[in-house]
Amino acid sequence: MFSSDAILGFFFISLICIGLMGNLVLFTLYIDTFLTQSCLKKPIDVIFIHLTLVNVLTILFKLIPDVMPSFGERYFLDDVGCKTTLYIYRVTRGLSICTTAFLSVFQAITINPVNSKWAWLRSKLSMCIYPSFLFFWAINLLIYIHIIETVRARNNFTTAGLGYYAVYCQTEQLEHHYSMAFLNVMVIRDLLFVVLVMWSSIYMVTLLYKHRQRAQHLHSLSLSPQSSPEIKATHTILLLVGCFVFFYCLNNFIAFYFLYLPKKNPEMERITGIISSCYPSLCPFVLMKNKMSQLTSFLSRVTITFSQRTFSR
Repeated sequence: MFSSDAILGFFFISLICIGLMGNLVLFTLYIDTFLTQSCLKKPIDVIFIHLTLVNVLTILFKLIPDVMPSFGERYFLDDVGCKTTLYIYRVTRGLSICTTAFLSVFQAITINPVNSKWAWLRSKLSMCIYPSFLFFWAINLLIYIHIIETVRARNNFTTAGLGYYAVYCQTEQLEHHYSMAFLNVMVIRDLLFVVLVMWSSIYMVTLLYKHRQRAQHLHSLSLSPQSSPEIKATHTILLLVGCFVFFYCLNNFIAFYFLYLPKKNPEMERITGIISSCYPSLCPFVLMKNKMSQLTSFLSRVTITFSQRTFSR
C-alpha cells in the first residue's frame, strides 16, 4: 500500500502535469496567432500570454518543492534555494492576482457601448498594457523583498509562533509590528485588485443583462448575445473570474487560519499549496473554451507539416 505522503506526491505531480500542459498549449495557440494569423490578434491576447507565463511559474515554484517531501526529501533546499523558491512563488502569485484583475477591467471597458462615459478609455487600452505589466512586476517584487531577509530553510519540526511555515521553509521570529506591517501591505494590495475584479465583473454582468433585454425586445437574431465574439469572450472571462475569486478566498481563509495557529503543522501548509495551485492549473482550460476551433486548426497544420516532411524524405 502507498503511504499518504506518496499519494499526495502523485497528486501534486498530476496537478503539475495538468497545469503545465494546459498553460503551454494555450501559450502556443496565442503565439501561433501572433506569428501566422496576425490579422486575428487582439491587444487582450498579450494579457492572456502574460497570465499563462505567470501561471507556469506559479505552478513550478509552488508544487515542485511540495512534491519532494512526499518522497522523503524534506530538507533538499538550503537557505538560498528556499529564499529564491518562495520569493518567486509569492511574486508570481501576486502577478496572477494583478493580471486577472487587469484582464477583467480590460474586458469590461472593451464591451462598453460607444455612448458610455468609459468609452473614451477604449482607444487608450492597448497603450496601457505594457506599463501596467511593469507596474505589477515592480509592486510585487518590492512587497515580497522581505522574504530574502527573513526566510530560511527548515532543519527541524519544532515550529511555533506567528509566521510562515512550510515543509522546507520557515520565517524567522519577527516582531509583531513588523509582521503586521507586511500583512497590511499584502491585504491592501489584494483588496484593491479584488475590488477591481468584483466591480468589473458586476459591470460586465449588468451590460450583458441589458444587451439580452434589448435583443429580446427587438426580436433580432443578429443581436443575440451568442452571435458576438466579444460577448462569448466576456462569458469566458466571467467564468475565469468566478474561479479566481473562489480559490483566492478559500486559500486566504485557510492561510490566515494556519498563520495564527500557536503550533504549526507544516504538512497542513501543503493543503494551501494545492488550493493556491488550482486556479493557475484550471485557468487555461477555462480560456480554451473559445479556442477549440483554433486548436483543431493548429493540430491539423502541424500534422500536415509533419506528414509532408516525412514523405519528402
